[in-house]
Amino acid sequence: MKKALISDWYYVNGGAEKVIHSINSIWKDFDHYTLIDFLNDEDRAYILNGKNAKTSFIQKLPTAKRNHRKFLQLFPIAIEQFDLKDYDLIISSSSAVAKGAKTRKNQLHICYCHSPMRYVWDLQDQYLKDSGLDKGLKGHYAKYVLNKIKKWDVLNSESVDFFIANSNYIAERIKKIYNRESTVIYPPVDVDFFSLEEEKEDYYFSASRLVSYKKTQLIVKAFNELPHLKLIVAGDGPELEKLQKIAKSNIEFVGYIDTGRLKKYIQKAKGFVFAAEEDFGIIPVEAQACGTPVIAFGKGGTLETIVENKTGVFFQEQSAQKIKEAVVNFEKLKFDHKIIREHAMKFSKQRFENEMKSFVEEKFKAFKRR
Repeated sequence: MKKALISDWYYVNGGAEKVIHSINSIWKDFDHYTLIDFLNDEDRAYILNGKNAKTSFIQKLPTAKRNHRKFLQLFPIAIEQFDLKDYDLIISSSSAVAKGAKTRKNQLHICYCHSPMRYVWDLQDQYLKDSGLDKGLKGHYAKYVLNKIKKWDVLNSESVDFFIANSNYIAERIKKIYNRESTVIYPPVDVDFFSLEEEKEDYYFSASRLVSYKKTQLIVKAFNELPHLKLIVAGDGPELEKLQKIAKSNIEFVGYIDTGRLKKYIQKAKGFVFAAEEDFGIIPVEAQACGTPVIAFGKGGTLETIVENKTGVFFQEQSAQKIKEAVVNFEKLKFDHKIIREHAMKFSKQRFENEMKSFVEEKFKAFKRR
């Protein structure tokens, strides 16, 4: 069985890359394809077992390393250029265009879908605003491009034989947008690495890429109104400078940190604060694996990973006031750190790899019998 693994892009070691790492742990003989590959040696060793991926023409475009999203209109063309005719099995790991790779009827294509493309569906207005493309002629052209990609996205979803969703939340969106059924296999969380720590310190912690949809600004504003409580924020991104300017003295920024330091901050935090609406959200589960309760926005994947008042608390609106109220409520509660960790174990890496292996091998056997 000759196998290809297609991802949207490789430039950071994030949640989608952890899925790729686990898939590569199941089967070590994939050929890899992606729009761009700018991984450093350490991340390449972890994600791709040290292999290089075959990239598209976008890899060579000016500024692709710094800002590949500016070439969004070229993504469909780029992903379709790959010649995959020699493969029996194609797995795509997709939150954008990877699932749109050209396949044939005699090939089995399974898509692990992190989300239908956010830029063109639920986050289109925000994407245009953040890119400065929400007004004028450029704005009209950008909307035209995004609407074309929408049509391409729906049409190319038909080439996928089986969808795997990373949460029930995403399964519902796959049904709504593509009118396709899917099987839910939660992403892998390294619960062995993120180990239990029951001795907590007196600070809250938040970590993410500092981009607008993560809503870190709301967390900072909430803690500005809670000057007696300490907040530590980890991460880098275009919003860092703005956040530093508005933050009061009880808020500390530590920038980008490696996984070792991340683990220590999470383990010792009295609570982890998470304001994004995520498709699944791996880092809140990593926090729970450390026995650290989570304060999270009550929509999306977090509803499937956090048990209210047992492993964390929810706020129902993405606003600084509601986050503040949730933190005040959190301060009154007591949590059992061992119970929190026990809950996180159901999202383990081994569980993912077992479920993924069984699903793919079962579908491939049935496919070959047709």
